[in-house]
Amino acid sequence: MVNGNRLSLRLQNMSGKDMATILSKVAKIDEFKGWWKGASNLSPQTLGRLKRNIVVTSTGASTRIEGSHLSDKEVEKLLKGLNTSKLKDRDSQEVAGYAEVLQTVFDSYRDIPFSEGIILQFHSHLLRYSNKDKLKRGAYKTNPNKVVAFDSAGGESVLFNPTEPHLTAVEMQELIEWTRTQLKKDEQHPILVIANFVVEFLAIHPFHDGNGRLSRILTNLLLAKAGYAYMPYVSMEKIIEDHKTEYYIALRTAQKDGKSPKADMVRWISFFVDVMVRQIEVLKTFIDGSSKTSLLSENQEAALRLFDTLDEISTKVVAEKLDIPNVTAKQILARLVELKLARRIGAGRSTRYLRT
Repeated sequence: MVNGNRLSLRLQNMSGKDMATILSKVAKIDEFKGWWKGASNLSPQTLGRLKRNIVVTSTGASTRIEGSHLSDKEVEKLLKGLNTSKLKDRDSQEVAGYAEVLQTVFDSYRDIPFSEGIILQFHSHLLRYSNKDKLKRGAYKTNPNKVVAFDSAGGESVLFNPTEPHLTAVEMQELIEWTRTQLKKDEQHPILVIANFVVEFLAIHPFHDGNGRLSRILTNLLLAKAGYAYMPYVSMEKIIEDHKTEYYIALRTAQKDGKSPKADMVRWISFFVDVMVRQIEVLKTFIDGSSKTSLLSENQEAALRLFDTLDEISTKVVAEKLDIPNVTAKQILARLVELKLARRIGAGRSTRYLRT
């Protein structure tokens, strides 16, 4: 069962140095949270485009963490021409489901209650395109689902045994109520409460499939509802994918002692907070680059937008797409390079440009 004092006891087990480091990073995150709320000057068009890109990036990353092989380009292509009747392979089905649920969270998190019903609904929608999971959508597990790891020779080792099926509903109800109460009481910092929720949720492992993906969907929801309104504009999932080994080690360390108040949470909470710090660093870099676009002419902005659909461009491409002379196109690309919005590769007639 979820003990209301469990998080407090886990935090008390941390050294003063570890806790001070974590709280220092949390303060940095909260400083950016306040700035974003009152000072973000990105245009609605830029924010809309950025959110669409993040849905693609986060969907690709989150499904690859669980074994998908689709690149971001393939994910983007699939979502643009989405035909749900033609989603034959598992990777495509998982991508379509994840993208739809994440888009819902990003668009409507203020109006979405955090409840058992929502979690079950999200799970159902997450697997909605998978015929294999038809009978398991939106329903707690009915059979034990041990968490295992495989070595290079194909050998299997059990990492931990999650909650038994007959206890799953009760433990989920208690975890959800505990999380809601803690976030309302404001006794513990919401980031610490949400980090603890993720560990508890994955320790219960309430569904036959989709637990990892759903945990990341719920993390986005809880953080956005807790006031971190920039979540739709920077991919948490991509950062986790880039540090996947560290992610799993941190989780397993916290899960080693099951649901005990003595569980070692230092590594997991540190990782969780570091992901959020990296998020604001990525978003700050984007904002700095966005401010440079205010220095661009209309044609220069149009040339920069070509990168939305092309991996690389050239003087010839810019001249043809914008219907301008080659010499003007060359000047435009030189300006983008000067502002570090693009970089030049190659030389002479083979010169081409990539988005930085």
